[in-house]
Amino acid sequence: MILFGIISIVTIFCTKDLLDVESQNLWIKQIFWYTSGFFIAYFLMAIGNKFFYNNAYIFYAIGVLSLILVLIFGIDVNNARCWFKIPYVGTIQPSEFMKIFLMIILARMINEFNEKHTNPDIIDEFKFLLKVLIIVLIPSILTFIEPDTGAVMIYFVITFVMLFIGGFKKRWFISVVIIFALFLIIFVGLYFINQDLFINIFGTSFFYRMDRILNWSNSSGMQLSNSLIAIGSAGIFGHGFNNVPIYFPEMQNDFIFAVFTSCFGLLGAILLIFLIIYFDVNIINTVNKTTDMTDKYMIGGILAVLLFQQIYNISMTIGLLPIMGITLPFISYGGSSLISYMILLGFIFNVSNESLRFTN
Repeated sequence: MILFGIISIVTIFCTKDLLDVESQNLWIKQIFWYTSGFFIAYFLMAIGNKFFYNNAYIFYAIGVLSLILVLIFGIDVNNARCWFKIPYVGTIQPSEFMKIFLMIILARMINEFNEKHTNPDIIDEFKFLLKVLIIVLIPSILTFIEPDTGAVMIYFVITFVMLFIGGFKKRWFISVVIIFALFLIIFVGLYFINQDLFINIFGTSFFYRMDRILNWSNSSGMQLSNSLIAIGSAGIFGHGFNNVPIYFPEMQNDFIFAVFTSCFGLLGAILLIFLIIYFDVNIINTVNKTTDMTDKYMIGGILAVLLFQQIYNISMTIGLLPIMGITLPFISYGGSSLISYMILLGFIFNVSNESLRFTN
């Protein structure tokens, strides 16, 4: 985590000369967010994971309420209303914390279901999965309206992985994949066959989002083109510290990997990826240290989020996947994003360092 912090702060510092005046101190803010995050993670160790599981529905309700309020009182940034503006602090993005609340409530629900039903029949599982679907759809719809498509994808990745770890029968996952595939075929088919009808059903805003996603590989937008130039021109050792040759939007956030690779080259990128893999493997090993099934489900959700965002962020940076607002965990700039990951880290600390936990 210390290495992640150093890499994040150094890389954000390398963007300051290409950003506007108000954004040139982001690396200082990132130091503040990292410092605050470590204190929060340690504080969570004093509370213990059980406190959050016991109050899972309260936290879930707080998360849903925050998503409703941000649609009413949030600020508009790049045609999206995803943030609260807090004086002297900056912006807070409720969807970043909603993924935590979703993990907590799903971990509790899955554990309670498995304890109550040692050998559930198809009806029991169907009723439970219907309840889970409602729990997930509420924040997903609210977040989609903002719009924040990346966060919605993360919600469903969390749900899918945690249910899989929970031991639910394969037929449910196969059914979901088939239904999703059929829906996607109809959805994409309508987009290509009758775009006027598509716009009438889903609206112009969603049409342009789909247009951006489905046509990313043919796009010549500045963001991806300049990102590829920055990465491709870096060579083995990069352009050097604080030497990014070209500007591209969101270079301190979604495209932080391109900045790091531009400065430190292919060698630096490989070392960062190995560090990420080492971190993820240690989280997997942490799961084996606990017999608490709720903790296992929770850490499974955390790992799902990290892996999804790590793979997606790096892939979209080099043009393998469509560009969405998905950050690189612990590296990209962002108060809400970083604090949310540090909170998740607190849950992991509680499992891997049980002797340091003050209370249950």
